[in-house]
Amino acid sequence: MNNERIEYTILRNLIFNEDYTRKVLPFINEIFFPKREEQILFQEINTFVLKYKNLPSKESILIELGNRKDINEEENRIVKELINSLSPEEIDQQWLLDTTEKFCKDRAVHNAVLDGIKILDGKDKKRTQEAIPSILADALAVSFDKHIGHDYIEDADDRFKFYHTKEKKYQFDLSYFNRITKGGVPSKTLNIALAGTGVGKSLFMCHCASAYLAQGLNVLYITLEMAEERIAERIDANLLDVSMDDLHHLPKDLYDSKILKVKNRSTGKLIIKEYPTASAHAGHFRALFNELSLKKSFRPDVVFIDYLNICTSARFKGGNVGSYFFIKAIAEELRGLAVEFNVPIFSATQTTRTGYVSTDIGLEDTAESFGLPATADFMFALQSNEELEQLGQMKVKQLKNRYNDPGINRSFIIGVDRAKMKLYDVENTAQNIVDKGTEVENNDKDPYDKFSDFKV
Repeated sequence: MNNERIEYTILRNLIFNEDYTRKVLPFINEIFFPKREEQILFQEINTFVLKYKNLPSKESILIELGNRKDINEEENRIVKELINSLSPEEIDQQWLLDTTEKFCKDRAVHNAVLDGIKILDGKDKKRTQEAIPSILADALAVSFDKHIGHDYIEDADDRFKFYHTKEKKYQFDLSYFNRITKGGVPSKTLNIALAGTGVGKSLFMCHCASAYLAQGLNVLYITLEMAEERIAERIDANLLDVSMDDLHHLPKDLYDSKILKVKNRSTGKLIIKEYPTASAHAGHFRALFNELSLKKSFRPDVVFIDYLNICTSARFKGGNVGSYFFIKAIAEELRGLAVEFNVPIFSATQTTRTGYVSTDIGLEDTAESFGLPATADFMFALQSNEELEQLGQMKVKQLKNRYNDPGINRSFIIGVDRAKMKLYDVENTAQNIVDKGTEVENNDKDPYDKFSDFKV
């Protein structure tokens, strides 16, 4: 008997580890076990637990096994041998749960592929080729949901703690963004900037990435549009307080001294990773997170993906589904990634052609998919025109906000220094284009930059 197989470990713990069994049993299918004797043993364990709401003993399994009429003498002997070889063993519970989840997902995908082949070969008379994407999607979605619901009475203490626990948020260095988000964005969220080409999607994300690094946070910037060096160049301009043009003429000793100041003033790290356009999806990003954790001991606090529309989906090929479902799927996968790794994710999307020339962008101007705003937690438009450009300003308009009432400060102005790839607060007198009928809060007497002492 090979006692080193994961199947053996799972079966052993299903008998001797009650906490483990109650967590994983609903997610395990007998077809995940390749050997007939393991399938039979799992059937007996599963039947007993469902009927008696308790773990079976080895003796009870042996007795129930003797009552079965669907197995032959040789199968009975092999199963008995397997049962008698089982014994309790100390094991790391979290490793066991993680490994079991991977086993279930791998087996589900394996079986889904086999089912797909049967359908393609015409051996499955009940399902057509149109069922294959759904079969694969269900397999890829296999995961252990350890939370089975909120018990109103039993969980009252937890609920009280929740009411009195301040949610961790990642602050902006822009006062109005902090105001409309009630102090920044929380983890497990998807935050989207909507803008036309050249308006400032990447500028916004590069500025925020710089600001979060200034706060001592670990920042991961994924680019699918520009090269890693181009993104780093923009962040250099922001943090070193040097224009993009002047960067190329900066003496090496001066450049090194500025970089050293950045290094000394921030405990965080910034990793920039480039993928070819339309080649990467949430699965690639998940692998990157794990690789960075393993090789560099780097866990991001905030993630930027530049940008959503040129990602691809882990579930669908673009040509196989409409743009609505495709872009919505990408957004859902990115938000799922944010939840899985407990981080806020920032990304961006293009406006439609109509939105690009519009003076007042709305949700209807989201390119390709109205499903994107439905998935995002926070979505805002970045708008510019000739007048704002001359003033070095940009208009921000809230489109969706799960953090606050979007009717407060629906629109506001921020300053833009495109040469240094910076955004900044402006005087309250500049807030003169707010939507009619929108409540405006102008409590700050002066603009501020919370992290101004970081700039070099």
